[in-house]
Amino acid sequence: MVFPEKALTRLLAAAAAVLAAAAITSTAVAAPPSTPVYDSKGRIIQTPFAPAQVAARLTEQRAIRLFLADDKVADWLSRYPRKNRRVSATYESNPQRCTAGTAGGCWNLRVDWDPAGEIASGRVDDRAARITEAWTGAQVAWKMARGGKGAFGGAKINSTSVWLGFCIVFLLGLAEYRRPLSWRNLDLLMLLSFSVSLWFFNHGNVFASVPLAYPPLAYLAARCLWIGCTGRAVRGRVVWPYWVLLAAAVFLAGFRIGLNIEDSNVIDVGYAGVIGAQRIAAGQSPYGHFPVEKSLKACGAADAEGEIRDRIQTNGRCESANPQGDTYGPVAYESYLPGYWIRGWSGKWDDLPAVHFTSIAFDLACLLGLALVGLRFGGPLLAGALPFAWAAYPFTQYVSSSNTNDALPAAFLIWGFWLVTSAWARGIFVALSSWTKFATLVVAPMWLTYPELKWRPRRLLAYAGGFALATVAAFSILLLEPSPLHAAHVFYDRTIKNQIDRESPFSLWDWRQYHARGIPNLHVVQYVLEGLLVLGAIAFAFVPRRKSPLQLAALTAALLIGFELVLTHWFYLYIPWFFPFVAFAFLAPSGRADPQPEPAG
Repeated sequence: MVFPEKALTRLLAAAAAVLAAAAITSTAVAAPPSTPVYDSKGRIIQTPFAPAQVAARLTEQRAIRLFLADDKVADWLSRYPRKNRRVSATYESNPQRCTAGTAGGCWNLRVDWDPAGEIASGRVDDRAARITEAWTGAQVAWKMARGGKGAFGGAKINSTSVWLGFCIVFLLGLAEYRRPLSWRNLDLLMLLSFSVSLWFFNHGNVFASVPLAYPPLAYLAARCLWIGCTGRAVRGRVVWPYWVLLAAAVFLAGFRIGLNIEDSNVIDVGYAGVIGAQRIAAGQSPYGHFPVEKSLKACGAADAEGEIRDRIQTNGRCESANPQGDTYGPVAYESYLPGYWIRGWSGKWDDLPAVHFTSIAFDLACLLGLALVGLRFGGPLLAGALPFAWAAYPFTQYVSSSNTNDALPAAFLIWGFWLVTSAWARGIFVALSSWTKFATLVVAPMWLTYPELKWRPRRLLAYAGGFALATVAAFSILLLEPSPLHAAHVFYDRTIKNQIDRESPFSLWDWRQYHARGIPNLHVVQYVLEGLLVLGAIAFAFVPRRKSPLQLAALTAALLIGFELVLTHWFYLYIPWFFPFVAFAFLAPSGRADPQPEPAG
């Protein structure tokens, strides 16, 4: 059957009209936006629907009484005198700016007391007359102190089944079955005992989680000091053959990759890596050029708190803000360049495939490096045990699932340890690790004098030359700026000075900021421990005069743990900095202590 041309034209026109009408209708019934909608250039393309103002049912005084009567709030406020305490409440009629699930408006509460400042905050549901949020102490300023599974690493790694699964596999693979009450088993349990502290952190109890992190840190430091000073390996032997451990490590590596891809998140640390890589690729130093909010033109929607992160930056791009991301060493950004070149970056804090790529790559680099270290210094059994330990240890997966840069310094040191008999390699890899996160600088003097304290100018110059070469290469990005001297000053302000001046509730040393009764001021203790750490870093360059690989690994772990013990801001993501060397110290067999000799010089 053949349609006349005019009839066919009319039929198509009618169909187009029907489709257009359907599109208009669907647009008309679609839910209006609650915040402005912007295009990629920051232009408003749709204005928000302004909901009708809902009058408050509670009075300000009633909302305040409800908030102050909360057990958690009352307990914290009991640490402060009533004199000079100020309580305020403001009504918010838009439920989208209240706690999720709020039907009507809400009251925003805050309590201030000088000199501590804001000491409590929260929200009260106006219709239900109940508290929906109550934050005290560290939770007021630090959202990460409020708890909640999945904020770091996603839901899976923080689930009880997955976390305990890693712990059980770790113990089953490395435990000493013939001697249950052995040092080996206690060492393994202490490595896993950080999980108790993490549990309290996930439940928002910082004042319990922080103190619980110090006993395992102190124990591991003491054990590594003992092994490093005596040179005695831990008694015991892994019961499984090396091929079983290697097969398990390969299986776990695949599981870890899947966990990273399917159920992980990227926190600000990992996001900073790809921002820095983009800046370098664009011919700019990262320092002082990270995306900020300030008063820049918005190009995205507001979050639940009313904050708009997406802003048009000075480079003309719409980017999600990360103003404090340029606080790491240059290698922390240069390491993300391959991932950026391969996977790119949209400018937004989205899935960030380049960050996932880098996290997985360095996780695998640690696994491979540990296998080579084990093969060189302990034979096939240690070559299976070390990568298995990394793959099964839950805190290394915690880093991978959080997609941070904390596997980078460990990876560089692992590969430097594999090539430890080369002074050039030691210098290069210590520098790369140090200019990622500055903690590794604490082991630089000891790695300089390895394996023995003798005047060998060629060896010392080779180490210094390797360190200098890697340093120049790392800091060459400052030459991208018009004034390298100014760029160096900005680097210092954004990194070293920023870290020195940093305040944090995630250590025992900075709790004085709360001025609360019963919360100790331990700054003097921190200063003493910092002095001891510096003395230790210098002393271990000279004693023991001759060090085996076992002693070097143990003392490296001890110094890195010591560095973490005195940090003002400590977190579980830092555990993998020292874990490879603790694992070597605890698992290395005796009888393979001496390194291959270096050329005389």
